Amino acid sequence: MDKAEIWLKQSLDYQFSDPHLLQQALTHSSAQSKNNERLEFLGDAVLGFVCSELVYRSHSLAPEGDLSRLRASLVRDTSLAEIALQLGLGEHLILGSGERKTGGHRRESILADALEAIFGAVYLDAGFDAARRTVVKAFGTRLQDFPDVEELRDPKTRLQEWLQGRKMGLPLYELVGVTGLAHRRHFEIRCVVAEAAANATGNGTTRRNAEQQAAERMLDQLTKGKSE
Repeated sequence: MDKAEIWLKQSLDYQFSDPHLLQQALTHSSAQSKNNERLEFLGDAVLGFVCSELVYRSHSLAPEGDLSRLRASLVRDTSLAEIALQLGLGEHLILGSGERKTGGHRRESILADALEAIFGAVYLDAGFDAARRTVVKAFGTRLQDFPDVEELRDPKTRLQEWLQGRKMGLPLYELVGVTGLAHRRHFEIRCVVAEAAANATGNGTTRRNAEQQAAERMLDQLTKGKSE
């Protein structure tokens, strides 16, 4: 077994019958044409189903909206990247020279996609049950220690409801700036609550993500008295 196969066996207790699938799952599009994008597509579906089933079984009385939020908390890029980092996946990524130089082995989106690609590769290699076991192994206690559902509601919604409950106007989201190349934009958004004379900024790779971060910081500021 090569280094990557040994790592996978030790970290996720899985050994590929076809090692080429693992190599492909670890290969970013910057490295070569036969990369992990198709496997990531498949793995995303496998992961979504497994997490849906586990959330459904563990929260027998939860309504559909709460189940969706719990599943989203598991499959979002941030969660997957954290798992990938803990597993040491970044050390085994196959990246193009540009991505290597700019720290692609630590980039959230690349780590999350590669982890999903591994789930997809395991599915092709040994079927759904093996893929399910690999997902459960990767997530560990995250599949028992679920967050509070109320905390999972998106920050913009929570901020709006908090303001409305105090008869205050809706927040204003202003675009402060956009930087980066066309395929790697970085947005900065300012959230303003005029009646509270408060503002908070957020950053993200999409405008929506930046707005959500700004809203979360604003809510934190208003409820805990923190300054920007």
